[in-house]
Amino acid sequence: MTAPLITVVGSVNLDFVATARRLPGPGETVTGATLARHPGGKGGNQALAARRLGASVRLVARVGADAMAAEALALLERGGVDLAGCTADPDHATGVALIAVAADGENQIVVAPGANAAFAPEHLTGPVEGALICQLELPAATVAKAVAAATGLVCLNLAPAKDLLREILDRADLIVVNEGEAAFYGEGLHQAPGLVAVTWGARGAGLYRRGRLIAQAAPPAVEAVDTTGAGDAFVAAIVVAMLEGRPPEAALAFACAAGAQAATRPGAQPSLPTRAEVETLLK
Repeated sequence: MTAPLITVVGSVNLDFVATARRLPGPGETVTGATLARHPGGKGGNQALAARRLGASVRLVARVGADAMAAEALALLERGGVDLAGCTADPDHATGVALIAVAADGENQIVVAPGANAAFAPEHLTGPVEGALICQLELPAATVAKAVAAATGLVCLNLAPAKDLLREILDRADLIVVNEGEAAFYGEGLHQAPGLVAVTWGARGAGLYRRGRLIAQAAPPAVEAVDTTGAGDAFVAAIVVAMLEGRPPEAALAFACAAGAQAATRPGAQPSLPTRAEVETLLK
């Protein structure tokens, strides 16, 4: 089988992850945490996830001209993602995410987007080859340009939720949201002509067409360590599965298994599963 070709236009961050016994409440300080640094950003995560699942992947992104850039791109480069479309912004820092993770795997995330927020449409050059995956950690105008340039399948991961032009949603063949994002967009989400995948965390996910549930899957039971990156693994996996021609139920099950496997290890990119791991978990 020929590897599917995917272009990811998205964000790259360096994640600072503090793992504690529990997450703090408003105004509260929780101490005794351990700190780790991992490459992240939804664009980088989804690109590496798709590559580990067997796709040929090109990432188009912006990082700062700083010491953090190489660290943020390290696993992508090592993993075989084509980084020719990644450029350095001399005026903005590499994006940073501050992530607090509890013992049960739940997390809280604050992002300083840096070069991601300054990724303007004019920085998007070259073709969008194969399928396209975009998220919303870039300016909406840049996402719109990428979508307009796409000739293959278009997947929009509407995270973080923000207002978008109707024509962007209408061009998507697949929209992926979690429960909170689905609530933000409401019924307008299901007016789009493409498929809509809604993830429900440990309860799995559903696939809709025009508001009608056409497939549903639950993830295999795992012991969650850190859910950071699980949603990105899901996005990459469902796109890879659809490009391989899997039917909706099977594509959704494959994606749920990828997300579940990602939750069993700490960090975003370090936790992303290989195809063999996902297939083993499905069995």
